[in-house]
Amino acid sequence: MNDLDISRAATLRPLTEVSRRLGLRDDDLEPYGRTMAKVRLDILKREPLRDSARYVVVTAVNPTPLGEGKTVHTVGISMALNRIGRRAVCVIRQPSMGPVFGIKGGAAGGGHSQVVPPEDFNLHLTGDFHAVAAANNLLAAMVDTSLLLDNPLDLDPANVTWRRVVDVNDRALREIEVGLGGDKNGVPRRTGFDITAASEVMAVLGLARSPADLRERLGRIVVGFTHGGRPVTAEQVKAAGSMAAILRKALMPTLMQTLEGTPALVHTGPFANIAHGNSSIVADEIGLRCADFVVTEAGFGADMGAEKFFNIKCRVSGLRPHAALLVCTVRALKVHSGRFEVVAGKKLPDGLLREDLDAIRAGSGNLVKQIENVRLHGVPVVVAVNRFPSDTDAEIALVQRIARESGAFDAAVSTLYTDGGKGGEELAHALVRATDEPSTFRFLYPEHACLKEKIETIAQRVYGAGRVEYSAVAEQKLAHFESLGWGRFPICMAKSQYSLSHDAKLRGRPEGFTFPIIDVRAAVGAGFVYPIAGEIMTMPGLGRTPNAVHIDVDENGDIRGFM
Repeated sequence: MNDLDISRAATLRPLTEVSRRLGLRDDDLEPYGRTMAKVRLDILKREPLRDSARYVVVTAVNPTPLGEGKTVHTVGISMALNRIGRRAVCVIRQPSMGPVFGIKGGAAGGGHSQVVPPEDFNLHLTGDFHAVAAANNLLAAMVDTSLLLDNPLDLDPANVTWRRVVDVNDRALREIEVGLGGDKNGVPRRTGFDITAASEVMAVLGLARSPADLRERLGRIVVGFTHGGRPVTAEQVKAAGSMAAILRKALMPTLMQTLEGTPALVHTGPFANIAHGNSSIVADEIGLRCADFVVTEAGFGADMGAEKFFNIKCRVSGLRPHAALLVCTVRALKVHSGRFEVVAGKKLPDGLLREDLDAIRAGSGNLVKQIENVRLHGVPVVVAVNRFPSDTDAEIALVQRIARESGAFDAAVSTLYTDGGKGGEELAHALVRATDEPSTFRFLYPEHACLKEKIETIAQRVYGAGRVEYSAVAEQKLAHFESLGWGRFPICMAKSQYSLSHDAKLRGRPEGFTFPIIDVRAAVGAGFVYPIAGEIMTMPGLGRTPNAVHIDVDENGDIRGFM
């Protein structure tokens, strides 16, 4: 059975029953059909944070293009925790439809560890992505209107930084010209589209803690600069109030369930490159008022999503994690040896499927460094060895030994994909023990450090770089940002997810390399500065045979070819 068949064979519990597991009342929910509901934010005022609640972040080694099962484990470990008597909720991001119709497909987990129904989860959900796009594009339209109608803010058309967004992969929109066709159509200028997940509005939504905070952050968004170099904000364009009105419902997380009836809070979907790559603060806070364990997912490897979780999200929320679950596969460590090449959509190399202890040892530096990266923040880490059918007992045992010798609290084998929550019970027990350890959480750098000091701390201590090299453009922007008072912001590094370095080809644990910062941008509404190391894609394209060509509906209106 494929993932879609498995999900359709399941008997879903009534959503009211799922919500009662979290102690939610009927009036806490705004139903969207029978399988999902918005959770009202009133609970944040009514219920205090539970002192006994445990906060767990799920991260991973640097992934291969196929992924290593991080979402499977976010979903599955919450089910396993419930099986061993701990009331748990998983908190995950809503997926962009770009990858759904591209190569990756759905992002609801997989096998017997899924959020269901996956069709709702992956396609529109409750419309939050569309609300983000509408708010983003309203601001873009008001910026271009202000430029045309006397330009009262003295915006420099060549220095407008705000772009439009759409939630499909469309490379033809990466670079465009607007305002063509005559004086009434706007001021001609070059701009482009990003995918919706890359919008700063999405990052703002994930970090906002209340409607008032959301409104204030939207107003701080910088859309460009005047001819004199002064920032122009959404507040000055007079768009922030309308944007907040569009996003009013989108600030509420969506309640769904796993295949085993475990509650799942689905909310926001910021990129893990140019944004923080984590689900929302409000969803985590709701979970911490209702459950024994809140399992939240951070994008990509521990060098990216988890580092940003610790130093951006936790800095904003004030929440402190009790443990991290780090997902690893035998396959990924073999790839990190540099001996095998994995390409999404193509058959795995035969050698990757044979026992190869030497390749695991050669690539294990990535696992070791990612364990170190979590421990840098004083958080105990449990390694989940996501078992595939081709893995041998000797390979699994070697990975567990390396993890434990490298500072992991424990390392347990997981068969969550195949067996659901039952396949993660050993892992769940290890995670519970890890959360009982005394908390020594710490940030990687102080808020008062200058931007360069923060950048170099991340590059050297988390990535293993020898030095950081700045382009002339980056140097000039960093100085400008400091002069504007943005030096207090945390850093949200934009780099390759496939390597600890900026170069996707540098596998394993590269060390002593020069880390290049080619540009620097500011997301003032979200409250971070993002240096760019290498080419970062903010608008993907479709391949020759994207997943979209396989998707259709039957005579009953049911989706087929989806997963």
